[in-house]
Amino acid sequence: MRNFSRAAIALLAAVAVATPAAAQLTAERILHASAEPQNWLTYNGGYDSKRFSPLTQITPANIRDLELKWIVQDQVFGAWESNPLVVNNVMYVTERPNDVMAVDARTGRLFWVYHYTPAADSHVCCGANNRGVAMLGDTLYMGTLDAHLVAIDAKTGHSIWNTEVADHRAGYSVTMAPLVIKDKVIVGTGGGEFGIRGFVAAYGAKTGKQAWRFNTIPGPGEPGHETWHGDDWKTGGASAWVTGSYDADLNLLYWGVGNPGPDWNPDQRPGDNLYSDSVVALDPGTGKLKWHYQFTPNDPYDYDSVQIPVLADIDWQGKPVKAMLWANRNGYFYVLDRSNGEFLLGAPFVKVNWSKGLDQKGHPIMTPQPAGMPTWPGVQGGTNWYPPSYSPRTGLFYFSVWENYASIFRREDSQYVAGRTFPGGGQSVFAPVPSSPTIGVGRKGPINNWTSDVGNGATIAIDPHTGKRVWTFRQYDVTDAGMLTTASDLLFTGGREGYFYALDAKTGKELWKTNLGGSIVMAPVTYQVGGKQYLSVISGHTLVTFGLRN
Repeated sequence: MRNFSRAAIALLAAVAVATPAAAQLTAERILHASAEPQNWLTYNGGYDSKRFSPLTQITPANIRDLELKWIVQDQVFGAWESNPLVVNNVMYVTERPNDVMAVDARTGRLFWVYHYTPAADSHVCCGANNRGVAMLGDTLYMGTLDAHLVAIDAKTGHSIWNTEVADHRAGYSVTMAPLVIKDKVIVGTGGGEFGIRGFVAAYGAKTGKQAWRFNTIPGPGEPGHETWHGDDWKTGGASAWVTGSYDADLNLLYWGVGNPGPDWNPDQRPGDNLYSDSVVALDPGTGKLKWHYQFTPNDPYDYDSVQIPVLADIDWQGKPVKAMLWANRNGYFYVLDRSNGEFLLGAPFVKVNWSKGLDQKGHPIMTPQPAGMPTWPGVQGGTNWYPPSYSPRTGLFYFSVWENYASIFRREDSQYVAGRTFPGGGQSVFAPVPSSPTIGVGRKGPINNWTSDVGNGATIAIDPHTGKRVWTFRQYDVTDAGMLTTASDLLFTGGREGYFYALDAKTGKELWKTNLGGSIVMAPVTYQVGGKQYLSVISGHTLVTFGLRN
């Protein structure tokens, strides 16, 4: 078992004598990632973002034979939210937050560390996070806190090129994992709380030169510009800070867009504020918009729609449909036709009172609450950016939720100043006294009697055909963990208490758990080396890898 402190990593990096074998990850291999279940080739495992693995060595029957194989410890600033890639027995993971490590996926042995120091005057709203790298050929690609895109040699950890994506002094950042499509590397920007004008952009994989840029707020003369008033579009936010999905058959790139700015005062930006709180479908070769769907027009609640578009081919009312499944921060679960953006279904998955429902086209019928009264869901939403999963075996969609969670919002005028937050008000968590004084009795005990609206965490399974819950696995604390499902009908997830769970994907029954000591705020990944299946998850400041006992 390997356990590397930062000092040990620095020492090993100084004397590193080993380098990983040539990777040569081709665009064709990424396109057919499901044919390589031994690897984890993209942020979500494949372009469809299902986070479903065909591996079956670890099963409900042997899950209790899991044991710790190796760990890597690090000191990161804020939550360690990185999603590892595994390519040809080598794991690549970001940390600290803009360093990259290459380690032996079987043993945890360090090959190299790439160090990147963002500009000291970088601005980020919500922690110095980085969610991972993309890869093509022998090159890794990483976004940085100071809004650069860097290319790194996967064999040596040496820098190849460095491109400025946007001006970090205005509040731009790149915290998401890039997405490679053919010969382009695609990223979106963070910074919606700083009054930026968001965008998604593509760069040449070999050169780092910008190939196209799609502004998530349309300018004068562009469709959708009329949904903004005056010059509000110039500082309207609409960042795109989580990785999108891709359908090669339709040749469409799907990307979620964040909240408009200022966050909580829609009176300062009248109109629907396209394409904030939307999913946009783009031509990946040109960046041209093909269609869009807006979830929360003129959003006054900070309901970013940066959740991951999950692509699944399902039967819909007797006909095959290329569907997009989306659990939105606003508390509604959606099914769209991803070929054209047609609304098929929408249903609340947590308590919602900002809207009394959706009309026939999926538009919310908004019911804003009086000043000083709570709004459900609260500012963190019914769910958030953490990756969901869809299992084609069970036909169920899985994600983390915050239940009984509300906020009291307030509006105020904000003046835009470059590089400063542009909030337009604020919010406070609505947390009345719980109905029961009993605390810490078990997950299935008195906790279920609580009515505190500070929120409880749960993993839920939804039937996409109905939008209804099939099962609920409750946790005491709220959860920020993502999902992983496998072909042996296992679901892996975690929570803020540090527990790492294996559930029955069909029923939600707990099959196994272990406490790793730190909050789990990313989804697990699974892969195979030497005929043995491994399972990796980040808990706190520790990357932990499990496998079956020999």
